Amino acid sequence: MNLVYGVKDKPKATQTIVFAIQQVLAILAATIAVPAIIGNGMSQSAALFGAGVGTLVYQLFTKFRSPVFLGSSFAFLPSMGAAFAGAASISAGYVGLIVGAVMAGLVYVVISLFVKFVGVNWISKFMPPVVIGPTVAIIGLSLAGNAVGDTLKTAAQAPAVDAATGAYVMDTHAWICLICALVTLFVVVIASVYGKKMAKLIPFIIGIGAGYIVATVFTLIGNATDNAALQIVDFSKFKDMHWVPDFTFIEAFKGVKDIDATFIGSIAVAYVPMAFVVFAEHIADHKNLSSIIGSDLLEDPGLDKTLLGDGVGSMVGAFFGGCPNTTYGESVGCVAITGNASVITITVTAIIAILASFFAPFVTFLATIPACVMGGVCVTLYGFIAVSGLKMLQKVDLGDNGNLFTASTILIVGVGGMKLLVGKVLLTAIAVALLLGIVVNVVVSKKKN
Repeated sequence: MNLVYGVKDKPKATQTIVFAIQQVLAILAATIAVPAIIGNGMSQSAALFGAGVGTLVYQLFTKFRSPVFLGSSFAFLPSMGAAFAGAASISAGYVGLIVGAVMAGLVYVVISLFVKFVGVNWISKFMPPVVIGPTVAIIGLSLAGNAVGDTLKTAAQAPAVDAATGAYVMDTHAWICLICALVTLFVVVIASVYGKKMAKLIPFIIGIGAGYIVATVFTLIGNATDNAALQIVDFSKFKDMHWVPDFTFIEAFKGVKDIDATFIGSIAVAYVPMAFVVFAEHIADHKNLSSIIGSDLLEDPGLDKTLLGDGVGSMVGAFFGGCPNTTYGESVGCVAITGNASVITITVTAIIAILASFFAPFVTFLATIPACVMGGVCVTLYGFIAVSGLKMLQKVDLGDNGNLFTASTILIVGVGGMKLLVGKVLLTAIAVALLLGIVVNVVVSKKKN
């Protein structure tokens, strides 16, 4: 695609800050959602801090050549839950989070050493475009349900689902949420397609701003009329602002005495296999980003460097915020839609995330952005990820039955949501689809040769 700013380009300072804030908005919801889901006192601001520091670590290892932000990984949710479930105390659970992230990061280190000595040709052999393309598409499509569900809800209330049809029941609250989501969606689209100069580069900020204003108007009317259905923005969050992040390692120090070998073993079982699952997604994300920026990141800076950056960045993220990090599809989608691949933007994004974690009003304001508004944005973000994957199939001969079977297997298994719980290891639908796709491709490639 035609980039407005390439990887090495440096936009003006004021523009860079605005672009970086847009990236923060794109990654925020998912980054702070992970600690919220896990609970146990985990700090959302600490997760934001850990994501910022982890991204800087990643940029250092990749020599500032890969424009992507690292945020809290959803793939490790079962592993993080296991850390608390098997702990003798909450503090010991925090120890488990850090130990588990280190173990998973070490898996990345080992794989990176393997890649360094063996090279990446095996990636092209086992994961050609006919495999990677549909897999990238599945990454976007697998998030479609989240985007659609968010368009109809706020943090406090989700729409009811009709048992017979599975359709959302549209009450007043759901309609208001949908209006806010659609305003956000169409403003993003119009700004991106018809916007001039700066407006074209910050469609998410403009869209989220428009959606937030509409949601605020409805909320003010709802407050004045005591109509809960119109109350979309939760301004009560400003009453309980927490100015200093609760860093994971501080709580973990208290729980060291409560851990034993059995607990460490259970953490290893929960985290290490998952690292191999996330490795597959790591390759898919970087292949997708490579197609967007027009440069193969697996070659330059190299898969060994991106793995090291992701692995060590994940360790650092968990040390501060408890959440292992991973490259974010939302960040990749933001790069694709805006055409801004400047690494400087990503670096400033990381710095803003770190500073923002100590500035309670800003973090709280971001937390008040309604799910329906972010849902409107995510329809475009996740859609672009899916379309980017499908674009990789353009040069694939789908008239060849071998390619057709490979791509169709990945798409159907992925869209069908075939996630498998093997012991304590959760294989995501993306991982299962990719693994089956690789096997099918190996089988049919015998015929091609």
